[in-house]
Amino acid sequence: MTEDEKAQEEAADEAAAPQPTDEGPEIGDGAPGDPGAPGDPAGRPPTEEELRAAYEAELKALRVEEVVAQTVVSLLNLGARKAGLLPGSEDEADAGQVALAVESVRRLLPLIEPALGENAGQIKDALSQLQVAYARLAGEEAPQDGDEGGAESGEGPAGGEGPEGGPGGEQPPPGGGSGLWVPGR
Repeated sequence: MTEDEKAQEEAADEAAAPQPTDEGPEIGDGAPGDPGAPGDPAGRPPTEEELRAAYEAELKALRVEEVVAQTVVSLLNLGARKAGLLPGSEDEADAGQVALAVESVRRLLPLIEPALGENAGQIKDALSQLQVAYARLAGEEAPQDGDEGGAESGEGPAGGEGPEGGPGGEQPPPGGGSGLWVPGR
């Protein structure tokens, strides 16, 4: 390798190295003197002031859409667990909790759908699956003495509509209840 090639390689390495910013070092970035940095001889934990500054920096960058999206995903995951859909959660089935999760996601999703972009379809699919799981779970817990549904039980929605008419929230809630679409009601 010639001297010119070595100089070009070193210049490229320097250009690729992270550049210092005006914001200064952050806690945990490994800068000398940084609490908890590998080279920190004291190995001291961050002070309350340093923690508060890091927390304020995170809050400054955080957007409400991100928090709502995280909440929606958490509700879907918890709803799946309460529906007994996850391995080992079969004994946790609770139709009331699943209904609350579904209803919450249905009401939050339109608020953040534009921000989700192409991920909105995955969230809608997960919501549809959770609604179907709720319908099955509610059907298992329904009284068998004929109080609910009568001849309608097991036939699906009136008019022959499939799940796409209800789970996405496009169909007005039948029966006035909680607004949760449930097949056969």
